[in-house]
Amino acid sequence: MKYEVIMGLEVHVELATESKLFCSCSAKFGADANENVCPACSGMPGMPAVTNKNAVDLAIAAALVTNSEITPVMTFDKKNYFYPDLPTGYQITQLFAPICTNGWVEIETEAGAKRITLKQIHIEEDAGKLLHDARARSSLVDFNRASVPLVEVVSNPDFRSAEEVNAYLEKLRSLLSFAGVSDCKMQEGSMRCDVNISVRESGSDVLGTRTEIKNMNSLKAIMAAISYESRRHIDILETGVGTLIQETRGWNDDIGETFSMREKEEAADYRYFPNPEILPIVIDSAWIEQVRAALPEPANKKYLRLTSELGLVGLLEPALADD
Repeated sequence: MKYEVIMGLEVHVELATESKLFCSCSAKFGADANENVCPACSGMPGMPAVTNKNAVDLAIAAALVTNSEITPVMTFDKKNYFYPDLPTGYQITQLFAPICTNGWVEIETEAGAKRITLKQIHIEEDAGKLLHDARARSSLVDFNRASVPLVEVVSNPDFRSAEEVNAYLEKLRSLLSFAGVSDCKMQEGSMRCDVNISVRESGSDVLGTRTEIKNMNSLKAIMAAISYESRRHIDILETGVGTLIQETRGWNDDIGETFSMREKEEAADYRYFPNPEILPIVIDSAWIEQVRAALPEPANKKYLRLTSELGLVGLLEPALADD
């Protein structure tokens, strides 16, 4: 029996701001543990959140380079859950009015060109980082990353192969780094990917049980995890040994396998509600055009301009034509 793999991606990209999303602490990578922390980003009560305008500028740039529709009035919401690296007990994010929706990114694989559609891009704050020490059987918490601004790029389930996922991540990294939205350094965690994956019989229009592989930050690991998880689904479907459940899974690079972390939450489990402490933000056409004017010339348009006007085909890198 033949099977079809269905995937959608949630890509978290840290914005290239000097300071955090709702306070003036540095957002730069590489500081000593808990060096860049203040009462606001460490969750002390009574500290008001003040939105970083540069983060909104960069999110608008992300919308422009991904052909997205920008929301005229965006709002922030609270996503409630408890985890040791989340000092407030909630994450400030966007659910009801994200900054943009309905975008798309064109990719190229051996099968040809394909358009990957985006459900939305939203702004949110990052959580801290847990450092696990197996020898001491303890975990330490570094809050430097807490409230660092992110955009989460949420695709529709348009992917059918690991090759398409790889092409999309490479293209997205190229677009966002070109626009100055982020440095997209996966090795530093400024670009991370969650893969939602399910398997169904070829020709069926019914989606299979979905699992999410969480927080991967290397293309090699993402490709290996997709390969392993799709085989795991198919083996269970064919043999009947084991049960597929909707869950969040991690990736163990040492043994090349995914592992269960927790059952997958639904939106209702997070008890989203509008953040009353942050006023709605109006994004008018003048603001959008100001951001658009500051973007550099896209590589593909520069290629066409130089080749048509100056005849420099032989002097240009062929890769420019693919950006």
